[in-house]
Amino acid sequence: MTRIPLLADTRIVVAEPAARDTVLRPPAPRDVLDDVPQAVRDALAFPLAGEPLERLVTRGGTATLVIEQPSLPIPAATLGPRHLAIAAAADELDRLGVDRLTIVVAGGLLRRTSPREIGLLFPPEFRRRFRGRILVHDAEAEDLVDVGNVEGIPLRVNRALVETDLVLPVTAAETVVDGGPGALLGATGPESIRAASSPSLLEASGSQGWKLALELERRLQQRVAVTGVSLALNLTRITGPFAGYPYDEEAVDRLLRSRVRWLFQLAPGRVRQRVLDRLPREQTAAAVYGGTPSVAHTEALLRGTVFKGCTLDTPLDAVVIGVPPTTPWMPRERPNPITAAYLGLGLALRLWRNEPIVAEGGTAILVHPLPRRFPRPTQTPYRSALFQPEEEAARDERALADYRAGHACHPLQPFVERAASDAVARRLGAVLVAGCRDAQAARQLGLVPAHGLGAALEMARGRGARRIGYLVAPPYFPVTVG
Repeated sequence: MTRIPLLADTRIVVAEPAARDTVLRPPAPRDVLDDVPQAVRDALAFPLAGEPLERLVTRGGTATLVIEQPSLPIPAATLGPRHLAIAAAADELDRLGVDRLTIVVAGGLLRRTSPREIGLLFPPEFRRRFRGRILVHDAEAEDLVDVGNVEGIPLRVNRALVETDLVLPVTAAETVVDGGPGALLGATGPESIRAASSPSLLEASGSQGWKLALELERRLQQRVAVTGVSLALNLTRITGPFAGYPYDEEAVDRLLRSRVRWLFQLAPGRVRQRVLDRLPREQTAAAVYGGTPSVAHTEALLRGTVFKGCTLDTPLDAVVIGVPPTTPWMPRERPNPITAAYLGLGLALRLWRNEPIVAEGGTAILVHPLPRRFPRPTQTPYRSALFQPEEEAARDERALADYRAGHACHPLQPFVERAASDAVARRLGAVLVAGCRDAQAARQLGLVPAHGLGAALEMARGRGARRIGYLVAPPYFPVTVG
């Protein structure tokens, strides 16, 4: 492959790697489950750890399903395996005699899911017949139940997770802090969610988020029965004329040669965004595991890392990452500078095992214009985070009211993203933004603006980078180093 297409906001930038450079791209999907609901039923009946669901259910009692917003991977599909798994788990609880079922949407500090968007979390047929209760978690609710603290960090959990007979998270294993016990942590107060940091999104060692989630799972088990379902998802697959992107070289070549690409580049930004949003795509699952949430999640995460990731023999001197025109969370919008930096640094460069993708003191090149764009009201807290201290933001009554009303994310969410990006940037010698149009915004975030990809590559080579990697993404995928 001599040329690499990189999605930079809504434009496509074509890079030409040198002979000694490395192209990182995921493998084609190996396994695809044909019947996700049956796999969920089997996982609950034959768990990896703990009792089968039939022994945990109280006939005529209550149960709480814990789910997350389907934010990862990027891009997502409108209807995927998670939707089917949630419906299958709810049906199985109903079959076993559960009288009252509550579904908790554990969104952490993200914008609370609106009543209109709740329906998008389930299959249409399930929405029509579901008669239970749906709660969207509020991290600032006054009735959170205190279950103790871990090293001074209070654990205050949604009341629906303790006033029940059974807690059952149904999630996908995307990272160590997303899915599994991480979903339980997403139904706690802002103190514990803010503290859930992790150097790597694929390794539990050194992850404060994983430690907190495990402790919360243990304390819930002392009060109620706890089991879970974790899905190992395949990467989102593009269908249509560019089927096979990004793992198929022929699909990439078709994209580069296509006349559609040239018309796409000339189209207005809104048209390009609409085309990207409407690209046909599908999402499949490779496996489903049941049992104690942490055990099932770990197995699914390891499976996903092996089957949808790539390997590097040694860390790179520099890496080039295209940043797509979307936020990493729901609702999907054009990203602001903090979120754009998080997509490259906090997400793509934390999906590693064994060692970081870039050597210490190396260079990361984010390909994105980094415009200062903050759609109101959903991204207003991000604008405030550029100028407001974290302690002051956490006490902003107006911002907290907007969060509780579902108009915006929690005022601490931008600081979560900045902290994750800053932790990666501190290991590196420099983070360059190729094609940056707002140099002031880049410098406020500690990034170095560059006019274009060519200039950024010259700056990286001037800093001693000999081996440069090009990430063919999105979707972002695991990288095992060494």
